[in-house]
Amino acid sequence: MKNPKPTRQRERHNVYRRVREKIIGLDFSPGSAISENELAAALGVSRTPVREAMLLLTEEGLVEVFAKIGTFVSRVDPEQVAEAQFLREAVELASLRSLSTPLDEEKVDRLRDNLRRQKETGEDIRSFFALDEEFHRGLMDLAGHESSWSTVSAAKSHLDRARMLGIRKIPELGRLTEEHHAIFDAAVSGDAATAERHLRSHLRLVFADVKAVEEDSPELFVRDRDAGPHRRSAFVWD
Repeated sequence: MKNPKPTRQRERHNVYRRVREKIIGLDFSPGSAISENELAAALGVSRTPVREAMLLLTEEGLVEVFAKIGTFVSRVDPEQVAEAQFLREAVELASLRSLSTPLDEEKVDRLRDNLRRQKETGEDIRSFFALDEEFHRGLMDLAGHESSWSTVSAAKSHLDRARMLGIRKIPELGRLTEEHHAIFDAAVSGDAATAERHLRSHLRLVFADVKAVEEDSPELFVRDRDAGPHRRSAFVWD
């Protein structure tokens, strides 16, 4: 008899990945309710892998489950954003400092191509976000530290939501591409100090964006850590 465990694990991972992408991409907005039954039907799976995926997302802090009320996308927590930003900045700056010559020209060319494609995204926020991730991962690869990107990526789900909120509310994709160019140009020219300064400033933009978005849409952010949803005509947050 065929062992059903690998299939179940694949289903759970697939549900987890797809729901996580929708949460970070803001298709499931902070504070919104999640129906396990609707998800199972939409994805063509039973409730078991959906429930297991919700547990994984709860451990990651992207989902909150309230007994007798329901499952909700967690709101953005500025403290968790700051912690993730601290880790990301520390790792990326340390990687940049370790750049040594001669640089791998193939990796340099991939970064140049990435920058070219960034300019071609126009107002396509999702495409730009994917290229932004690819650029920063490529910088770490240029320094020989691509394997450390998985650590950064795993820790920054809350940061990524904040970045996506900032890009959606304050779409300045051209400015971000110019900053990527400045980092790249300084790095490949051997000006490590300037590259580091540009990178630090670039990574810290998220704080101003979070502040602006929070002022405009406070319901998307954690205000009272002990508060939860309660029933009026629908479930809402205190």
